[in-house]
Amino acid sequence: MKVLGIMGSPRRQSNTEILLDAALAGAKERGAEAEKVAVSELKISPCREIYACLKDGQCAIKDDMQRLYEKLLEADHIVFASPIFFYGITSQAKAMVDRCQALWVRRYVLGIGKGDNRIRRGAFISVGATQGKRLFDGAVLTVKYFFDAIGVKYAGDVLIRGIDGKAQIKEHPTALQDAFHLGQQLVHPDTKR
Repeated sequence: MKVLGIMGSPRRQSNTEILLDAALAGAKERGAEAEKVAVSELKISPCREIYACLKDGQCAIKDDMQRLYEKLLEADHIVFASPIFFYGITSQAKAMVDRCQALWVRRYVLGIGKGDNRIRRGAFISVGATQGKRLFDGAVLTVKYFFDAIGVKYAGDVLIRGIDGKAQIKEHPTALQDAFHLGQQLVHPDTKR
């Protein structure tokens, strides 16, 4: 079983990455292989909306996204992690999500991959500096639609407000444990807290 961690923070060793690493450790503890991809270290151009993908489900832009498409399709489960930037995910993560239009076309327009009967689950991890009631609403909606485009069911999240300073998440009383448990549950949904 393969779990792909997508790290959307442009800052390494960020609160987001610390939580993602905990979730991937939880998945590994349940026997999964885990891989982490830092999107800020990839060259991913934004979608140009040229609709070349309508021909065969392949994106015409040749950059690091080509390798990431393979990883997204191979993964049994995905942990998507991004801090909140202006009530949404980071621009690096959003560029990757937008480029998955090609995978949406493959699945919903061309019917490619309909024979894939795996039950693929995804989880979202996010931190935000403010305490706003609707802080995560936009990001959660984006991630849910991203997961749907690639054939993954939104299965849970760890969303934490009031965190901004580097590595501040380590001071939170339950965050690391919650993320670890999220990774376990992704691999084995019957895992109890």
